[in-house]
Amino acid sequence: MAYSKFDDEMLVRLITHAQADALHELYDRYSRLVFSLAFSMIGDEATAEEITLDVFVKVWEKAETYRAEQAKVSTWLIRITRHHAIDILRRQGSRPKQQSLSWAEEATPAEFRSGSPEDLIEEAIRREQVRTALAQLPVDQKQALALAYLQGYTHRQIAEKLNQPLGTIKTRIRLGMEKLRQILQEIQNVV
Repeated sequence: MAYSKFDDEMLVRLITHAQADALHELYDRYSRLVFSLAFSMIGDEATAEEITLDVFVKVWEKAETYRAEQAKVSTWLIRITRHHAIDILRRQGSRPKQQSLSWAEEATPAEFRSGSPEDLIEEAIRREQVRTALAQLPVDQKQALALAYLQGYTHRQIAEKLNQPLGTIKTRIRLGMEKLRQILQEIQNVV
């Protein structure tokens, strides 16, 4: 059976019926994303690899809990990854890895980059576009986005960390995302 032809939701359905090849296909599609998120939160390659494997073991064991009406498969995987990484950090008694606000400049680990020169060039262009867009954001929005999306903090945790009202943090994140989207669309239209 050619599992590469199936969409993500169908793969999860097949996994619920113990189709190991469907899990392999899902792993091929999303292991880089899962690893990158885990690595950005933990900061340790070996632990990020363990988290990646653990996430797909959880998918195998708990595939029946996936609800397509609630989230895309990629969102579900991100949620599992984030929660697992936070659990590990709690057991270690630490917070998610602190990263500078220049997080967009950090390179993806070499073994998870695409091999073709065209893909590497496109990745470099996208990274530069994101850097350009981030540079245009106010510092408070940039900081809130980094804490939420790269360090795994909840909105409430960000509010406590920055000693700001929860509503202010939610607004900063929403406005920051809207501004990023707008700037990136403008950059894409120019290119």
